[in-house]
Amino acid sequence: MDEPRVIIPREDIQRKVQEVASEIRRDYLSKNPLLVGALKGSFVFMSDLVRNLDMPLEIDFVKISSYGSCKQTSGVVRIKQGLGTPVQNRHVLVVEDIVDSGLTLRRLLDYLERRKPLSVRVCALFDKPSGRRAEVPIHYAGFTVPDRFVVGYGLDCGERFRYLPDLCVLEGQD
Repeated sequence: MDEPRVIIPREDIQRKVQEVASEIRRDYLSKNPLLVGALKGSFVFMSDLVRNLDMPLEIDFVKISSYGSCKQTSGVVRIKQGLGTPVQNRHVLVVEDIVDSGLTLRRLLDYLERRKPLSVRVCALFDKPSGRRAEVPIHYAGFTVPDRFVVGYGLDCGERFRYLPDLCVLEGQD
């Protein structure tokens, strides 16, 4: 059985969310951006981010997935539920929990760009560049994480561990 071990404590995560929110607020204050969260993993980060932004904005979510099993990407990215909010002529900020292979984010960016927004930027709390298979921009970044499978703060392994308030690696995963 995998056991979670904390690598980024909740206090550090909350400080980083505040820092990132400050940058976003500076860039989007008068633009009424549409924040698009990638479900399911982004919901915790997006919730904390929105509370820290304290400015006019709108939110929507897409349900998108590339994980076939707990720890391996299938390589096939599916949009299971699209947006309900029009993005044409809007400033869109994609809110991601983690960017790993980049395949999911690349698919989401292509999906959004076909809808003709004024701009699209990406905010990711966790970045794992060692796993990158597709080039994607990250305009607002939180932490770079090691090449290990991470859980907690909304990230899961087979729907387990989302509730953990810290970012953890699973011991015994290798």
